[in-house]
Amino acid sequence: MPATRLAGIFTPNLVPLDARGRIHEAELRRYTDWLIDRGVHGLYPNGSTGEFLRFNAEERREIIAIMADQTRGRVPILAGAAEANTRETIAACEYYHSLGVRAVAIVSPFYYKLSPPAVYAYFKEIADHSPVDITLYNIPMFASPIDVPTVRRLAEECPRVVAIKDSSGDLPHMIRMIQAVRPRRPEFSFLTGWDAALMPMLLIGCDGGTNATSGIVPELTRKLYDLTVARRIDDALALQYKLITLFDTMIYSCDFPEGFRAALRLRGFETGVGRQPLAAEQHIDLEGISRTLQCLLAEEGFADQPVNGCPPRERSDAALSARGFESQSVQPANVERIVESVVAELARRGLT
Repeated sequence: MPATRLAGIFTPNLVPLDARGRIHEAELRRYTDWLIDRGVHGLYPNGSTGEFLRFNAEERREIIAIMADQTRGRVPILAGAAEANTRETIAACEYYHSLGVRAVAIVSPFYYKLSPPAVYAYFKEIADHSPVDITLYNIPMFASPIDVPTVRRLAEECPRVVAIKDSSGDLPHMIRMIQAVRPRRPEFSFLTGWDAALMPMLLIGCDGGTNATSGIVPELTRKLYDLTVARRIDDALALQYKLITLFDTMIYSCDFPEGFRAALRLRGFETGVGRQPLAAEQHIDLEGISRTLQCLLAEEGFADQPVNGCPPRERSDAALSARGFESQSVQPANVERIVESVVAELARRGLT
């Protein structure tokens, strides 16, 4: 019986730390339950949001072991398995397979910029020896890019390669990948790792996403997925604009992922201090960012307002105008027409 296709919202979770900077197991278990109870489709530990590079190999295995034990099969786990070389990555695949994860996600080689043939060889070596299904992880801002011909070649030659997670936010690139792979591997999954484009990515044929906002407001990210899949375009578009405000505040206002850590504290979790030291001025900045985040979360009923209240916010239509959307004629009605035309063209080509 074939394994279940990867689809829906997979949460790239943060890892709570205790006062000594160690993995806070009890809080990680509570966080795991909290995410599942709020409707995420799956969990994605050891991703960028989870700061996998700031943990050693033993700690990365511990994180997956804790979450797999706590999840007990309630939702699938997509485990980040990238290590320093193919031998160690394959060993991680074997261990995570023994824990019952649904699949692993492996980032393209980083630090050394590799050519497409080298990227292919790297993933081919792992896929030929992995006992668990593999999701390619394309994040070109940090690692060697995985181009469309390489994705197609791996999909055609490696049964274990069952999906790709793309965090570029590049819609045309995603369309080209879907167009190149889906006719040959209809069961192949496409996931977006860029929250700001979740709705349009789903509309052009993506199966879901690994979205950092789902670790903070799982209720909203799951709702955006449901609205989009149901083709309730107006409601989905309104929520996408709302979610991007929160996302931008968390990702651009401070060093990643400190904004997400601050937001998760506001949702009632003891996240601890991250392993990346912060300068004194960064701590001050985080206080202001936390206040802004508290106001944004309070608007949705996820936090209390600050003691001194929140400043009035611009209406969404005014905000769109200020950002130049109206001058470019990209109003919600126009976006809907554009999206519908894209979906119709994909359907004509048999890609939806």
